[in-house]
Amino acid sequence: MHRRFIVPSALAATFLLAIPAAASPGTVGAPGIGDPYYPASGNGGYDVSHYDLRLKYQPTTDLLEGTATILATTTQELSRFNLDFGLDVHEVRVNGRKARFATSGDHELEVTPAEKPAKGKAVSVVVRYAGKPSELKINGWSAWARTPDGGVAAQEPESAVWWYPSNDHPLDKATYDISVSVPDGTQAISNGVLQSQSSKLGWTRFNWRSDKPQATYLTTLAVGKFDITTDRTADGLPVLNAYSKDLGANAGAARASIERTTEVAEWLTEVFGPYPYNALGGYVPNVTSGFALETQTRPFYSPKQFANGANVSVVVHEIAHQWYGDSVSVDGWKDIWINEGFARYSQWLWSEKEGEGTAQELADYTYAQHPADDPFWKVRPGDPGPDNQFDIAVYDRGALALQALRDEVGDDTFFELLKGWPAEHAHGNANVGDFIRYAERVSGKPLAALFDTWLYQPSRPAAPAAADAGLAEAALPARSAARVERPASWKKIAATNTVHDHGDPTDRGAGGHDHR
Repeated sequence: MHRRFIVPSALAATFLLAIPAAASPGTVGAPGIGDPYYPASGNGGYDVSHYDLRLKYQPTTDLLEGTATILATTTQELSRFNLDFGLDVHEVRVNGRKARFATSGDHELEVTPAEKPAKGKAVSVVVRYAGKPSELKINGWSAWARTPDGGVAAQEPESAVWWYPSNDHPLDKATYDISVSVPDGTQAISNGVLQSQSSKLGWTRFNWRSDKPQATYLTTLAVGKFDITTDRTADGLPVLNAYSKDLGANAGAARASIERTTEVAEWLTEVFGPYPYNALGGYVPNVTSGFALETQTRPFYSPKQFANGANVSVVVHEIAHQWYGDSVSVDGWKDIWINEGFARYSQWLWSEKEGEGTAQELADYTYAQHPADDPFWKVRPGDPGPDNQFDIAVYDRGALALQALRDEVGDDTFFELLKGWPAEHAHGNANVGDFIRYAERVSGKPLAALFDTWLYQPSRPAAPAAADAGLAEAALPARSAARVERPASWKKIAATNTVHDHGDPTDRGAGGHDHR
């Protein structure tokens, strides 16, 4: 996945309590939303309902100019509140009146309104700003990637800081209008539906709309020169895919994969229920990173995902996130399993559909690859910690947990669970405990011990395996085969293990995490 703003616990406590003595008690919004993994992420005191971003970007200089209008409702009386942002701010207005503002920490914009809004009041915040996103470094890296013909904002868990002010945490989802002006001959790609585009005096403006709640890290912007394909699904949803004009040898494989997005989405509706949004697609900019990201309605794919040829499995992973991760988002980043475990399991189900290995065969083979002393088993997918949030165990051990659940409750109930969960929590937030309680309620079975074994114990559970692997007593039904054969889909799925390796420490422009 991605790099993270990790604040040591003592420093975090100091940061969260750093309220000026002049402030009235209970009227200053907290500079963090309360996520223990990332104490500085998000803010307290208000809920955002809508972002209107009006931007102008010059690719040759990387200069981004913007006016962000943020509509929110206060959750407390506010004498001051914070936004997460890193570029230079020229002016802030709250409810039409100029507000005082200052900066603190790595990305805190502190706003003091001329009049203190009461609790439960609607507020509008207008921020005028400009800067070069690629020059903004936080802990030595940038979530904004320069390309030969533009720039791209796509990262997790934070990316908004580099291009618009926000409450940057999945707990505060909102709708978006994103309007971007770029030089003629250049396109601006974002989330949702392209409402309109127009040209004037050498500049073209693209107007995008996302009409369903969207987490800030799922918001994306790509400016460059793209080949664009458009279509509509059988249900009439607009499909837009974009490919950088300079993808080189990876161009064909990228297209051969992403042009199957509609097919994948139609299949996933059979697994997870109705598609939750009003648009579909994907894009491949000319970046040097190797990761992919489930940016809402229009996933981001690095060209390197297709270096070894077409791979529809990565498309399956990112489109599955539209239900698990995008529509139903995490309460906190410790709940990452209900994003990544399910997206990985969707790849196993695709393999099953394609006749390249059943989910059970993939579970058996995955288990057999990791002996009891493998650090893989030390990572607890249900609460992996910020350093292991995107470890491969969250994906693969997380998928093993789902196979164990499937064996326990049977296929009918299991697939009822897969559809019911995104319906019950559509466009909201939930945590691992919520899913466990939901699974117990629907199945009528006590499942806490099963989930504890597969998600929380830092040791290898007993499971089925081949005799020559020397495995312990099976926790899942034993297999008849003496050896665990490698499923045909394994190589394709393993090729997507870098799906959230968002760069490395030497490639700061791409961001970074390593889950291996």
